[in-house]
Amino acid sequence: MIPPAGLYVDDALGGVLVFRRENQDCAAWAIPLTQIEQDDPPVVVESYRGWIPFLERMSLAWVELVLSESLFAAGSLYDACELPDALVPGLQTHYARIDLPDHPMWASEEDSPVNWYGAPGRLLRRDGVQDRCWIHARGHTASDLEIIRADLPGSWVG
Repeated sequence: MIPPAGLYVDDALGGVLVFRRENQDCAAWAIPLTQIEQDDPPVVVESYRGWIPFLERMSLAWVELVLSESLFAAGSLYDACELPDALVPGLQTHYARIDLPDHPMWASEEDSPVNWYGAPGRLLRRDGVQDRCWIHARGHTASDLEIIRADLPGSWVG
């Protein structure tokens, strides 16, 4: 996230106010200046394809930002694996889909749409819907992370 003093305007799309940058500077999120005075303006993301629609409302983009920052927060309570289609029923059985619209993954079209899932003490992000799409997971405790790994017994990275 960019601190208030670091907000800036990019001339793309007739001007966008950039409020968030990916930690390796690979992507940015912004509000089109032509829509900035709306009560809850849409957000665009700068991807490998240029600026594309991200979420229709800024309030939803903030929810996604909090989920993303929580998922990748420091510590050893994060893991990831490629989720084979055979494990998708386990994901849908053990985890509730978080009520956030599908949205693009800035890194690649193949990793879209992004979907979020949760259960008490557990947060998951599914990047894409194809076989062997990436699933990112965070537990509130080490035990929570172990439950995720047991629920979805894939080839976890960590």
